[in-house]
Amino acid sequence: MASKDKDDGFKRIATNRRARFDYELLERFEAGIVLLGPEVKSLRAGKASLVDAFGMVRKGELWLMNAHISPYEQAGRENSEAKRPRKLLMKRVEIGRLGGKIAEKGLTLVCVSLYWKDGRAKCELALARGKRHHDKRHTIRERDEKREIDRAMKGGRGR
Repeated sequence: MASKDKDDGFKRIATNRRARFDYELLERFEAGIVLLGPEVKSLRAGKASLVDAFGMVRKGELWLMNAHISPYEQAGRENSEAKRPRKLLMKRVEIGRLGGKIAEKGLTLVCVSLYWKDGRAKCELALARGKRHHDKRHTIRERDEKREIDRAMKGGRGR
């Protein structure tokens, strides 16, 4: 996904930073989310968490599981469960294709971010494969090396 600003009708609500560390992200998809009124208000306030959020295909429909949207305080008893399953909106052909890929060994659908696009809540999903422990160590090593190179470059410029 390209870098988007508020001017493009794009505003990030929440991201799942852990997903890039725990999974190898293969393909990304955008889906709309079916929300209730108080959930929309809560998202506008930025009260969402995507830790452990994933997508699931059930009976030809796509669902977002374990995404936490905090209850909106002014809604009173109108609020629903914070971690309830939420339906995702995507074309039937894409859902069928995703269902086939998820059925493959070791692939899952991870929620990477929630954002507003032209006034509508969207969910960015990624088809992902879990990293093994040695892959995670490799990622950490690359990140540390890049940080050291950046520090050396920054320190060398001032002289």
